Amino acid sequence: MATNLETMAQNAKLASYTLASLDTLTKNNALEAIANKIEQNKLQILQENAKDLEEAKKLLENNEITKSTYNRLKLDENKMRDMIQGIKDVKRLEDPVNKKLWAMGMDSGLDLYRVSCPIGVIGVIFEARPDVIPQICSLAVKSANAVILKGGKEAQNTNTILANLIKEALSEIPQFPDNVINLLFTRDDVAEMLKMDKYIDLIIPRGGNSLVTYVKNNTKIPVMGHADGICHIYIDEDADVKKATDICIDAKTQYPSACNAVETILIHESLVENYLPQLVIEFEKAGVKVKGDEKCKQFVPHLELATTEDWATEYGDLTISIKTVKDLFDAVAHINVYGSGHTDCIISEDKRSIEVFMNLVDSAGVFANASTRFADGFRYGLGAEVGISTSKTHARGPVGLEGLTIYKYKLFGKGHVVAPYADGKKTFIHQRII
Repeated sequence: MATNLETMAQNAKLASYTLASLDTLTKNNALEAIANKIEQNKLQILQENAKDLEEAKKLLENNEITKSTYNRLKLDENKMRDMIQGIKDVKRLEDPVNKKLWAMGMDSGLDLYRVSCPIGVIGVIFEARPDVIPQICSLAVKSANAVILKGGKEAQNTNTILANLIKEALSEIPQFPDNVINLLFTRDDVAEMLKMDKYIDLIIPRGGNSLVTYVKNNTKIPVMGHADGICHIYIDEDADVKKATDICIDAKTQYPSACNAVETILIHESLVENYLPQLVIEFEKAGVKVKGDEKCKQFVPHLELATTEDWATEYGDLTISIKTVKDLFDAVAHINVYGSGHTDCIISEDKRSIEVFMNLVDSAGVFANASTRFADGFRYGLGAEVGISTSKTHARGPVGLEGLTIYKYKLFGKGHVVAPYADGKKTFIHQRII
């Protein structure tokens, strides 16, 4: 006998088949309905979020959640504005489904096309980030995927009202099937969800290392995501130090609990004596605790000594570690050992150094003279993101619409059979069409 979750997964799978046939106008109408529904109910959403925050304060006081988790949980007017704008941005994007990506004329009248299509059913497990729900749902609607969402218990009230409003909006679009958006609540649901490889096509975990590791170790379903956000900024000997300071401060303080906030600064040894003390002063003015290696402490003695453990730590708060490197290649080597493959940046005015850094650093995002905080689907113009992938699968970096599609091959013939080709009587022409 099927469990409730299995029935939900079966129904989501059936819904995904109908979704794949919807035209762009229908999907855009659905997105407009979702944006309007959330706009009309902002007050109720914030009220439900306030309930979650009240409970989360107790968890924070008892050290059951971190301050960064609490910060992620909180919705405000700015987050609500971005949430609604993100949905509208997705609406404006090109439909990613049924695009001809590649085509080959195999022989006269025998044409092969590679065409984009939805993945199917996507399971997303996320922690205290209620704004994730409209992001994922808008991307799912436009890319014609059904979703099963499991949020953190800390955001249960907020998650519930957002999911219900989105489902209500979709119910107003006659062509839309039921069971496109599905919400789970308990930890036991996660374990059962991970067994649903017959119905769920992709799992995306959005959370800390322990969540991602657990998911990867307990499912046969393909997993896409990232475990850590250990981002670096390398300040090169040819850096503009004013740019370096502004970028480092922004990358650490603009939203320190984000996965694209910088955690380690690598500084060329030629800059340690004269520039490092200035940088530390600016960090400390901004409320940042600074750790440094032995060389840094020679010139800024009050710094706490950074250890090897710090190089492998995602702080998620107002703490930064600084390490001295002898040159560009030393910086690259450090990043490729201790980085998480998320986003890393070089500050330099030397074009050759920038090119080498960008080619050698093995990360989803490599930046020059720009804050790591730009690593975001909304800021990239993807409309929103379902998550950030550091794996080398079909999608890497912020995963937007295209990352939620795969492709199929469509072959059009005129009665063609294989035998003449196998016998050598006919040969393929293999002429690219697209």
